[in-house]
Amino acid sequence: MSLNKKPWKVLLVSLAAAVSFSMLAACSNNSSDDTAVATYNGGTITAKEFDLDTRVMKFLSPQQAQYLEIDMFKESILKQEVAFEYLAGQATDEAKKAAEKEVDTQIETIKTTLGDSYKSSLKEQDLSESDLRSYMQRVLTVYQDMLLKVTDEQVKTEYEAIKADFTVATLRHVLVGLTDADGKERTDADALKRANEAKAKLDGGADFAAVAKEYSDDTSTKDTGGEYKDTALSKYVEEFKAAAQTLPLNTISDPVKSSYGYHVIKVESRKETTFDTLTAEQLETVKSSAASASLESFLEKDLDSLKIEINLPKSTAAADEPGTAATATPAPADATEAPAATEAAK
Repeated sequence: MSLNKKPWKVLLVSLAAAVSFSMLAACSNNSSDDTAVATYNGGTITAKEFDLDTRVMKFLSPQQAQYLEIDMFKESILKQEVAFEYLAGQATDEAKKAAEKEVDTQIETIKTTLGDSYKSSLKEQDLSESDLRSYMQRVLTVYQDMLLKVTDEQVKTEYEAIKADFTVATLRHVLVGLTDADGKERTDADALKRANEAKAKLDGGADFAAVAKEYSDDTSTKDTGGEYKDTALSKYVEEFKAAAQTLPLNTISDPVKSSYGYHVIKVESRKETTFDTLTAEQLETVKSSAASASLESFLEKDLDSLKIEINLPKSTAAADEPGTAATATPAPADATEAPAATEAAK
């Protein structure tokens, strides 16, 4: 088991694309309907256009297809499609040209990743490469425009907000997972109890390596003393990162809960990276994060100013109907937010 954040699986690792992918929901049938499903100040989106975008999203992120019949997510993603169409129309020529180059790069990445299945995957969604390029051009234009508008002051402000990501630490941990080494599930209470047992032994002076070997479910470190050496905290899930950033050196933490289970942590060294020592690559990461924040701010604060009117037909599987996709599978993060945007931009 690894503590690293789950890598972004979709193939467009751009801010704007990430927002769309992470909150996918839309009509699922190939449509030729020119009826407007959304109108806003300055434009419309037709059922045909929305359906095409949906099929592109399904191509790029098929794992999200299960949410296609949830009305609340259909409406939210349609509002975001309005935002992208509007913002792309406001973008500079420089942003559009930069997006064209990025589209070429991303298409090649997709082809390399999918290999022989690239053409068949497009065909499965009744798409051409031109359809894919058109969609990517729009969302990447928005991203590039946001990126070009980021000021030096915004970069410095964003660094202060995310500077923990650039801290490098050597630490040890014991992970008590919600599943044991034999694949048997543990209750939360049982996992916490076992984590407290490990902590008690460490507090009593037991050797960390011995405790990790006995208790830890992190297969990548349990036989090496539970150590992660000189690792940037950005690599860790949020709860673990926060603990590693604030825990006094060479002390044993209380159990810290994350999606993996409970961690007992000891930070042995920690070095912050100051703004003036950031590498060019790290500066670009901060800039991308600032662009992400700008887009999220627009979606949260300015979208209503477009006076969007939605005219979507109700799905056959209503969101509150027992046994439908909406109740059979947990819903993704609130579609009114953009939780994956920052991570995807990194």
